[in-house]
Amino acid sequence: MKRLPLPLASLLLTGSALAQDSQLVYFGTYTNPTSGSKGVYVSRFNAASGELSKPELAAETLSPSFVALHPNGKFLYAVGEQGGAQKKSGALSAFRIGLPGGKLELINQVDTGGAGPCYVSLDKTAKVAMTAQYGAGSVSSFRVGDDGVLSSAVTVIQHQGSGADPKRQAGPHAHSIRMTPDNRYAVACDLGLDKVLIYRADLATGELVSHGFGTVPPGSGPRHLAFHPNGHFAFVNNEMKMTVSTMAYDGGKGALTLVDTVSTLPPEDRGMAGLSTAETVVHPNGKFVYVSNRGHDTIAVLRCDAATGKLTLVANVKTEGRTPRNFALDLTGKWMVAGHQDGNSAAVFKVDPETGVPKFTGTRVDVGSPVCMRFLALP
Repeated sequence: MKRLPLPLASLLLTGSALAQDSQLVYFGTYTNPTSGSKGVYVSRFNAASGELSKPELAAETLSPSFVALHPNGKFLYAVGEQGGAQKKSGALSAFRIGLPGGKLELINQVDTGGAGPCYVSLDKTAKVAMTAQYGAGSVSSFRVGDDGVLSSAVTVIQHQGSGADPKRQAGPHAHSIRMTPDNRYAVACDLGLDKVLIYRADLATGELVSHGFGTVPPGSGPRHLAFHPNGHFAFVNNEMKMTVSTMAYDGGKGALTLVDTVSTLPPEDRGMAGLSTAETVVHPNGKFVYVSNRGHDTIAVLRCDAATGKLTLVANVKTEGRTPRNFALDLTGKWMVAGHQDGNSAAVFKVDPETGVPKFTGTRVDVGSPVCMRFLALP
């Protein structure tokens, strides 16, 4: 292998580090008179200092509750829970990102084919976008053009069945959908069914085909999942039981198998009423898994055994605001930003590299009802 001269190699590494130091943070929000939010907001983030600028309106749009970034950094996609051409459906919008400020320009908007879209993601090649509709209990897929344009829905799959809790699980409630690390299958958490449904993805056509499912303990209410960097395990936060389940992923078979389930709360608070988990994030080093606890208003820090996928709760950190529906690690893994849906703010934390525990930096910014955060490196 040809080696770069040391000065050149050093320059390239420094340039890469500097690119990660300068980032944008996009906030998906709920737009309503109480929060004062008008759409998607954007801030600048300095990963060298942890400084987060005051969020500014990037695009005015109705309740963009979840957003996803194109891997080329040129486009952003947002679901609108209350949007869409039909009252019984929602909308998925494509935006062009204007740099360096991060303002968004609408490219096109399509119908999701179901009510209450609450999640959007793209496959690794960004050929396919996918949404989950909580209200309808369905998932949809769309082709993505090289110019960022969305096609109309290629696939709309209606989930069927119910779960153990007649109040919360009388029918399906698809809560998230994302690709497996090998980019072969889409996996969708359905809170109403206690299942993680698996779909074979045809990246050429954008079509999803049912392939099976994995299950979590009855009455758990799976919400969001994230994969370990080694690709062998998925970690599913269970909204209703305040737990997180480890599932082994077999890429050859396209299968998920339950390994273990642990609480996201300290022993003294287990059994508290009115709480729910929200987001799952895995640290890039694979040593730590994080889950947000709404009502308890903490981030659960769990140590991960990379060989078995089993988790051990090590800390619960206050999020410095009410209802942490979403949080995210920056691109360096050194910082965490937690949003407060009912606090109309977001707070910055520095992540201890040894323990994985985030510590509040004292920085908090105002943003109306933040419910999703995504980081983008500036060129």
